[in-house]
Amino acid sequence: DTVPLRGRTTPGFLDSGMEELATDKEAEESHRQDSVNLLTFILLLTLTILTIWLFKHRRVRFLHETGLAMIYGLLVGVILRYGIPATSYHHKTPPSCVLTEGPSSTLLLNVSGKLFEYTLKGEINSREINNVEQNDMLRKVTFDPEVFFNILLPPIIFHAGYSLKKRHFFRNLGSIITYAFLGTAISCFVIGNLMYGVVKLMQMVGQLSEKFYYTDCLFFGAILSATDPVTVLAIFTELHVDVDLYALLFGESVMNDAVAIVLSSSIMAYQPSGANTHMFDAAAFFKSVGVFLGIFSGSFAMGAVTGVVTFTKLHCFPLLETALFFLMSWSTFLLAEACGFTGVVAVLFCGITQAHYTYNNLSEESTKRTKQLFEVLHFLAENFIFSYMGLALFTFQNHVFSPIFIAGAFIAIFIGRACNIYPLTFMLNLGRRHKITGNFQHMMMFSGLRGAMAFALAIRDTATYARQMMFTTTLLIVFFTVWVFGGGTTPMLSRLHIRVGVDPDQDLQQSAEGRSKTRQESAWLFRLWYSFDHNYLKPILTHSGPPLTTTLPPCCGPLARCLTSPQAYQQLRSNDSDVILTDGDLSLSYGDTAVTALNGASGGGASGVGGGGASSWSTNGKRSGSTSEEALERELDSREQELLSHGTRLVFPIEDPI
Repeated sequence: DTVPLRGRTTPGFLDSGMEELATDKEAEESHRQDSVNLLTFILLLTLTILTIWLFKHRRVRFLHETGLAMIYGLLVGVILRYGIPATSYHHKTPPSCVLTEGPSSTLLLNVSGKLFEYTLKGEINSREINNVEQNDMLRKVTFDPEVFFNILLPPIIFHAGYSLKKRHFFRNLGSIITYAFLGTAISCFVIGNLMYGVVKLMQMVGQLSEKFYYTDCLFFGAILSATDPVTVLAIFTELHVDVDLYALLFGESVMNDAVAIVLSSSIMAYQPSGANTHMFDAAAFFKSVGVFLGIFSGSFAMGAVTGVVTFTKLHCFPLLETALFFLMSWSTFLLAEACGFTGVVAVLFCGITQAHYTYNNLSEESTKRTKQLFEVLHFLAENFIFSYMGLALFTFQNHVFSPIFIAGAFIAIFIGRACNIYPLTFMLNLGRRHKITGNFQHMMMFSGLRGAMAFALAIRDTATYARQMMFTTTLLIVFFTVWVFGGGTTPMLSRLHIRVGVDPDQDLQQSAEGRSKTRQESAWLFRLWYSFDHNYLKPILTHSGPPLTTTLPPCCGPLARCLTSPQAYQQLRSNDSDVILTDGDLSLSYGDTAVTALNGASGGGASGVGGGGASSWSTNGKRSGSTSEEALERELDSREQELLSHGTRLVFPIEDPI
């Protein structure tokens, strides 16, 4: 054998060293490119925030922050698409092979004794093979759709539930549920059937090159049934529009996002037996209905249970308490997805449950931190998604523009929205004491914007020709509704003579009239639930509410003492007790209860943050005559009379006590 001379390198070793050097250089270049991509989005958000500040300073309302984010995304997309030179890596004709089965998601190749793993990116049109990597940045700024579902959507949906204004929401609970469930289903099937007619028209005129099934049309209807009037609601908040109109729109948008995503999952689960896999089949239809009910109820139960069991007894360490609360909230979404349910529904009801129960158990500093944390995350995630929408119009490489399909979709969403709002409102007004007026109906019709949820559902699957056409059309619909309808909100409010500048609590600050109105307009189901929740659930799950020793029968005394939180009794004597000042006496209030401290007369309690109102208790621990409906009224209208100061709440009554 020949031994190589010292100081000399064999050709094989030299080639291997050159390969490693090239690999390291490529990895470094890829890292630099990723940093540039993230910096691009950070600059987009920064520019959006600065422009929002300018618009708020100048009181400009014709364009919302989400519309601004989309415009900036469009501008950056144009620069990336046409302003950066191409860097194609395809210099040779790709090798050909024949597969007996469909392509695998991963591919292992043995090249000169070395194994290389390749990941499937998707099918490529043969006419565009030279433009596959015309720009490396275009390929890298296209995010994995799972990023939207697992990272960006949870804080948006959770914030909607966590910041829910319960009083106005529950006053209109029946109407909101009707619009969200029945209305979303009506809109889905109206849009789906109209689009199926459009597809048939496209086939007749030769504008459809590939298959487009009826189930695809229904899936498209479910996508476009998810309304997101974030622009309208922001203007409503700024102008202080009528609280009932705000509650109806906000409640519908929150609930129908959850319904739309479950509905789309049920449509995807529709699989008729036999050869006609896309024809109507009764068994498959009822199976899809069962899937819808199972997924929604399971997701609801999981979100509610995880919200209830989120106990954070770390009052001495607010940072740890806030971090644990945040992680447990986010894990609800991932747990639901991992179990086959829908994370959007789970995290929505988790937020509502935590706002009602867990919020009362947090320290004062943690309550502020959690609200601010989720508000910031919601703001950044929402604007990031809208910026990416503008970017995706130019960076997404599989757009399918069909003028007939796009025009048909615009007509279909208006008809579907009209079939949702007007007939259901007519039915609801038959049983409502406070009618939904015609101008409210027109404003709700006008406010059916599409946004982040529709985009996230559309981008989740763009593998087929039909899904690519849906994604392109959804993107254009979001642009049009946000810019045109969002910008026209203020003129439409003026044209419809909808009152603005309304104090959210104006209709309930007159005590006698306000309490009567609350009792009448609160849904009977809610009143029944509130009585059970106030007397039994809150004392068990929080430190507020009457002790169970006073609500349960005397025979359940040992069980009541076991389930009642020790803080419930300690808080009566703690320094953080609520102080109620009246003309006649001074009493210490524990959450929903009041204990007389001076003259022995029981005082009416005022509710704590997120919690209930108001049975009165004397010093011997016995209840002194207050019904659960009166407690409901105090919870719904007492928050604005509170002044929080160093853990002590001073409650100043509006009227002199009688």
